[in-house]
Amino acid sequence: MTTPLVERLGHPAGTRAIIINADDYGMCHAANTAISELLAAGHVDSATIMVPCSWSPEAMAFAASRTDLDVGVHLVLTSEWSRYRWRPLTGTATTLVDADGFFPAGVEAVERGADTEQVAAEIAAQLQTALDTGVDVTHLDNHMGSVYGLLTGRDFLGPVFALAAAQGLPFRLPRSMDGIGDDPAMQEKLDEAAAAADALGVVIIDRLWSHPFELVGEGTAEEETYEQVRDGFIALLRAVPAGVTEFYLHPMVDDDELRSAVDFAAVKRGYERRLLADPVVLQAIADEGLVRLGWRDLRDLQRGDAR
Repeated sequence: MTTPLVERLGHPAGTRAIIINADDYGMCHAANTAISELLAAGHVDSATIMVPCSWSPEAMAFAASRTDLDVGVHLVLTSEWSRYRWRPLTGTATTLVDADGFFPAGVEAVERGADTEQVAAEIAAQLQTALDTGVDVTHLDNHMGSVYGLLTGRDFLGPVFALAAAQGLPFRLPRSMDGIGDDPAMQEKLDEAAAAADALGVVIIDRLWSHPFELVGEGTAEEETYEQVRDGFIALLRAVPAGVTEFYLHPMVDDDELRSAVDFAAVKRGYERRLLADPVVLQAIADEGLVRLGWRDLRDLQRGDAR
């Protein structure tokens, strides 16, 4: 029987450990401002940079100046907003772009049309750019789940695992559908992916949780309040079981720049920035006895195992 991850990390059996990760670092200045503040204050345990985005140099410069903080690469194959978009680092004469020369807006287009070798080259270029900038990359994850094969069954986990193994980096892949759904076919696919990661020595997490990307009722009289969003997040924290659970959120400053860049959810991004530093949330984490981890802990485990 495989030793549970939380025990391999040196914690007692039954430990409820969490990693709070801020996705979309580098997407825009509003993201950088919020995430840099939260990282420096210890209110998030890690963040992942969208290297192809226009504001990634600012995020990478901060990460390179603070290599004590856990910062990974948010592998990008999609560009979802209508007014603000980004392109592959490997150029536009590939299967990785739409008719306008940007990454496709949706995941299905990537799964159906992207060439696997071109995906491998692009994600390698994104990681190498971060490394060349001086970022002490702690882990890899993926924007919008475009490598998982969630919509058509065609995934790009092979090149992702190969890259993660070669660089000694853990990857965001949950072993369990817990908190995601109860589709047996999806769990079977997860089991196969987890086995492939294990075979290459790539460390993955037990489960992956978040709360709704959009603000429920946005723009209506029933729009969620900040307190409702915060209480929903606290309820998730209280429900964390034993093992290693990653929470991913998208904290940003809700300002004119963000509202010009995104089509929706600017308010929710601002709420997430606020709740991650909220004393009520921090007290809930303490009350529950949740152990905070960083992806560096998982990277150290993976590299130690490799040695």
